[in-house]
This record gives sequence, structure tokens and C-alpha cells, in this order.
Amino acid sequence: MPPEIQTFPARDSWAEACANRLSDALSAGLAENGAALFAGAGGSTPSPIYAHLSHADLEWSRITATLVDERHVPETSPVSNAALLKQTLLTGPAAKARFLPLHHAAVTVDRAAALAAHELRAAAGWTGGRIDAVLLGMGEDGHICSMFPESPTLKTLLHPDIPPTVLGVPSGRDGMAPPQERISLNLAWLAGARSVVLALTGETKRRVFEQMAGGDPAVTPIAALIASGAPLEVLWTEAAR
Repeated sequence: MPPEIQTFPARDSWAEACANRLSDALSAGLAENGAALFAGAGGSTPSPIYAHLSHADLEWSRITATLVDERHVPETSPVSNAALLKQTLLTGPAAKARFLPLHHAAVTVDRAAALAAHELRAAAGWTGGRIDAVLLGMGEDGHICSMFPESPTLKTLLHPDIPPTVLGVPSGRDGMAPPQERISLNLAWLAGARSVVLALTGETKRRVFEQMAGGDPAVTPIAALIASGAPLEVLWTEAAR
């Protein structure tokens, strides 16, 4: 069954609620393991959430922050998710957190993914082998992380029997998404998390979520996320901007 969509009348109350749920999960991880691991989305949607979360009363020096996906570009690129996270979340109190990048320079996208997979598993060794708090966004095509429709890596990323890892995603052909190579966490990381918050804005994305929730989990990221048993909360506000 798809989770209930929690509705918020205003963008600020929605962002605050998302941040509070993530903060609670990180606090639980810190209490249980003495360390916590956060993985966040890029794009424009999470920025107000990160603004709230960055001021949470947490032991940020014991928290590692990473991304659910990244473009295979350096941080100097205007489309770098790492740059976005550093500008919006890792400021103020949260600047004490350790940042774990997915992108690595001067290597192929698959090699970068392999390095990121190794580093993420090592970081999760301090947090019970899992990510404590995950913030996801969703594209209007229904993609989460870099799990794009028709991508040759989609079924691998969504396969329920593949252990937690990080994979390279090739750029799409003939105008298909994504335009650049990407690096993405797979479904197992999301399924095993302490808390997963899917933050949605606008009528279009709500409609897409509702449609995708009933899709084939083998090729539909939202359906796969639900079928995996991930501890998913869906928070939505009508305000698209």
C-alpha cells in the first residue's frame, strides 16, 4: 500500500516538517550508535528543507552527510549537487558535519561509483550499516535518485536482491534523460534506511506519484521504493515554488 500523502498548506511549513523528520532520524542514530549518516537529494526542491535542517540542534560533528545521487561533474560546475549541499545544508551548526562526495575527479563514472560505494560502506560501519535519514525528491518523469525511465542501469539500481551499493549511470541517448553521466545509490540503501522522506511540491508531482505508486516495481522507481518496505513518508505542498 502506498503511504498516505501528508499535505501542508504552505511551503515553509512543509520544509520545516521535512527537516524535523530528518532531524529526528539523525538524533535517533546518534543516540543508538554515537554517529549518524544523512543522504540528501540535489535540485531546487530541497533547498528550503536544508535551510531548516542546518539549524537543527544535533551533534553535527558526529554526522556524515552525502548525496543520494550526483552528476559526474566537479564541484565547480553549476549543476553539482555537492556544491548545492555545501551551500544550503553544510552551513552554520551543520558545517561541522563531514561531507562524503560521490563524485571523484579524473576517473570514469563507474570507477567513481565504485570508490563512492567503498567510502559509503565504511561510513555506514559507524551507523549500524545503514543510512539514518534520506531526503528524496522526484522528477516529473517519476525518477528518484538517478533512477531514470529507460536507463540501462534502471533494473540493476532497482533490483531488490542487490546489496547496498553505488552505481554509475550513463547519459541518455537520443534526448533521453539524464543529459550527463551520473552516480546513484541503489534501492537497497533506501530500503534499509532508518527514515526516508520524499518531498514533493506542486499538483503535477503529486499526480505523478499517485500514478507511479501502482507501477511495476521492476521498472518504476516509486513502486519499487514502496515495495521494498522502506520507511517512507511522503510530504507534499501545493506550492510548486
